[in-house]
Amino acid sequence: MMRQYELVERVQKYKPEANEALLNKAYVYAMQKHGQQKRASGDPYISHPLEVAAILTDMHLDESTIAVALLHDTIEDTTATRAEIDELFGEDIGRLVEGLTKLKRLDLVSKKAKQAENLRKLLLAISDDVRVLLVKLADRLHNMRTLDHMKAEQKARISEETMDIYAPLAGRMGMQDMRDELEDLSFRYINPEAYATVTQRLADLSARNEGLIKKIEDELRDLLVANGLPDAAVKGRQKKPYSIFRKMQSKSLSFEQLSDLYGFRIVVDDVACCYKALGIVHTRWRVVPGRFKDYISNPKQNDYRSIHSTIVGPSRQRIELQIRTEMMQEIAEYGIAAHALYKDGQSGGAKGDDLLPKESSAYSWLRHTIESLAEGDNPEEFLEHTKLELFQDQVFCFTPKGKLIALPRGATPIDFAYAVHTNIGDTTVGAKINGRIMPLVTRLNNGDEVEIIRSGVQVPPAAWEEIVVTGKARSAIRRATRMAIRKQYAGLGYRILERTFDRAAKTFTREALKPALHRLAHKDVEDAIAAVGRGELSSLDVLRAVFPDFKDERVTVKPSADDGWFNMRSASGMMFKLPNQPKAPLEDAQAVNAGDVVALSPEPVPIRGLAGNMQVRFAPSGAVPGDRIVGIMDKGEAITIYPIQAPILQHFDEEPERWIDVRWDLDEANKSRFLARIDVNTINEPGTLATVAKTIGGLDINIRSLSMASNRAADFSEIAMEVEVWDVRQLNQLLTQLKELDCVSNLKRVYD
Repeated sequence: MMRQYELVERVQKYKPEANEALLNKAYVYAMQKHGQQKRASGDPYISHPLEVAAILTDMHLDESTIAVALLHDTIEDTTATRAEIDELFGEDIGRLVEGLTKLKRLDLVSKKAKQAENLRKLLLAISDDVRVLLVKLADRLHNMRTLDHMKAEQKARISEETMDIYAPLAGRMGMQDMRDELEDLSFRYINPEAYATVTQRLADLSARNEGLIKKIEDELRDLLVANGLPDAAVKGRQKKPYSIFRKMQSKSLSFEQLSDLYGFRIVVDDVACCYKALGIVHTRWRVVPGRFKDYISNPKQNDYRSIHSTIVGPSRQRIELQIRTEMMQEIAEYGIAAHALYKDGQSGGAKGDDLLPKESSAYSWLRHTIESLAEGDNPEEFLEHTKLELFQDQVFCFTPKGKLIALPRGATPIDFAYAVHTNIGDTTVGAKINGRIMPLVTRLNNGDEVEIIRSGVQVPPAAWEEIVVTGKARSAIRRATRMAIRKQYAGLGYRILERTFDRAAKTFTREALKPALHRLAHKDVEDAIAAVGRGELSSLDVLRAVFPDFKDERVTVKPSADDGWFNMRSASGMMFKLPNQPKAPLEDAQAVNAGDVVALSPEPVPIRGLAGNMQVRFAPSGAVPGDRIVGIMDKGEAITIYPIQAPILQHFDEEPERWIDVRWDLDEANKSRFLARIDVNTINEPGTLATVAKTIGGLDINIRSLSMASNRAADFSEIAMEVEVWDVRQLNQLLTQLKELDCVSNLKRVYD
C-alpha cells in the first residue's frame, strides 16, 4: 500500500509547487474515515482510494484532483458529510466528491432498461467538471484490476458494463492506454476461453521471436539518426489480446493469418519531423497499400493526432507505425487529462500545453452528447445513440466551403446532412459527392466533399432510420416522423371535429378548445386534435367538453313504408330521405338500396391510398376508384376504408361517431392500381385456368394472388383471386367478359 510521503513525491515529481498540505490532509482524513473497513479481497479499504490516486498521478493531474480521488468514497461509505468536507477542503472539492458519490449510487450494473437511464445520469453528472470523469474512470480501472475476488456472475456483469460504457468512453476522451487495459481486463472475464487462447498464442509467438522487437527498434532508430533525426525515440510493443481478438472477429481471420501483430511508435520534435520520418521510412521499406492514415492534418474527435502507416519492415516483418510529436504522445496517453484546466490555473503539464484549446474536442463531444438529452429521446434511444457514438471509427468529409465533418465509418450523405444541422438533414432530397449526384445510401469515404441538395417541402422518410448510422440522425428522423404523423392526424382530426360541431350547429375553433383541455387530459390543442384523428378521442367527447350543456338528440329512424321514398343515413350519422332506387353517383356503380349507408358529406376526407406515414388503409377485400366508400375510425390505428357494400359495416351501426365520410382523390399523373377480390365458379376441364388468366391479362389487369379448389360435385372448380385494377369501370369490364366465357358458370365480387 502506498505511503503518505510516496503519494506526495509522485505529485511533486511533475508539479514541484503542489500543495503538499492539501495532499497530507486528504490522505489522513481518508485513512481515519475508512478505518478498519475491508475490501472483498481482505485488503484495507483505504488501499482502493490510494490506488485510484496513484493512477491519476500517472496522468500528471493536479493535487486537487488527487485529493478528490482520496476522498471519493468517504461520503458514501463512511460517516463523512458534504458539509464537513466543504469546511476542511473547500466547496470545490466537496462538490466533486458529492458528484462522485451520486455516480456510485447509480449502480450502472443493472438491467438494460435501467442502464439506459443511468447512463444519462452518468453523463449529466460528469458534464459539469472533467475531473469527475477522470476520477470515475480511474476508480473503474482499479476495480477491474481487483475483480478476481468477486463472484463469477458479478465479474461477468461488471466486465460487460465496462466493455459497453467505460472502455469506449475512455477512448472517446482520448485515454487510449486506459481503454486498452479496460478492454483486456473485461475480455478476460467475458470470454475467458478466448482470452486464454489468444494470450497463450502471443506467449508462444514471443518465445519464437525473442529479441525481434529490440532488433526492429534498433534498425528503425539507426535509420532515422542516419537521415538527420538524432532525437527520434522508437518504442515497439506486441499488440494486446483483445485488440487481436477483435481483429480476428471483424475480418474473419485465424491467428496464423494475422500479420501485423507488432506496433512501433516514433516520437519526434515537431510536426515537420513527423513527415520527414514518414518519408525516411517509406523510402527504405515497402508500404502496405490502403494502410495509411494522417490524423495530424485530420485529428480525431478526441484530439488524437498521429500518422499511421503499415510497412513490410526489418526482417520482412509486417509492422504498424505511429509517428507523432511529444505533445501528441501526451494527448494519446492521457487524453482529456492533458487538456484539463483547473481553477488554480494549472494544466496537465504536457509539453506544449499552451497550444491546446481551452476545451478539448473530446469534452466538446461529451457536452454535445449531453445536449441531445434535451431533444426528448427516450432512455433506450439515448443509450443506442450514445453507444453508436462511442464505438464507431471515423471518416472525414468536407462541406463545399471546406468545413471538416467527422462521421462514423459507413456514414451516408444523410448522416452528413444531420451532422451539419438537424434542419438540413430534415430537408435533404439529394447529395453531390465530389461534384457528382449520388444516391443517399452511398457510403462516404475519407476526403469526400459532400454537397446537400434540399427542398423545403421534404419530410424525412421513416425508412431513412434503417440507412443512417449516427445516433443524431436516427433520433432526428424519429422525431421528424413522429411530428409528420402528428401533423397528418391533426389535419384529419380537425376536419372530423368541424363536421361534428357543424351537425350540432356549433362552430369549432382551436381557441374554443383551449379551456376544455383539462377535461380531455391533453396538454395542448394540437395533441387533442391529433388524438381525434388517431381515433383515441371521440369527437363527441370534444364537443361535450367544449359545450357541457350540449345534448345529443339524434334518434334512430326506421326505413319508411312509403313506396316512393326510404330513409338513409350518411356515414357521418346524419339521417335523410332518398327517392326509391336513386341514381348512383358514379357511372357503373350499383344502385342504392334501403338501409344502405352512403357517404354524402359535403366535405368528405380525400383518400388516395396510404396517406404518407398515417395509417389510412383499405379493408382486406380492397376498394377501387368508383366504389362508394366509407371510412371507419379504428382506435389508435386511424382509418380503414370499406366499399359501401361491405357486410362488416353493420357491426358499426351503433357507433356513428366512428364513421368518416371519405372520397377518392386520385393523382392522374401517378395512377395506381387498387385491389379487388373475385370468386369465379368454372367448369373443371383442361385449359379453364388459362382461358380465365388470358382474359384478365388482355384487359391489362394484374393478378396478385390466386387459389383454386374443386367443389363437391367435382365437375366445377372455385377460383378465388385478388386482382389489381385501375378503377371500377375496368373491374366491371372484367366481370362482364368473364361471365361471357363458356367455361365460367358464375362469379361474384367479394366484400368483407
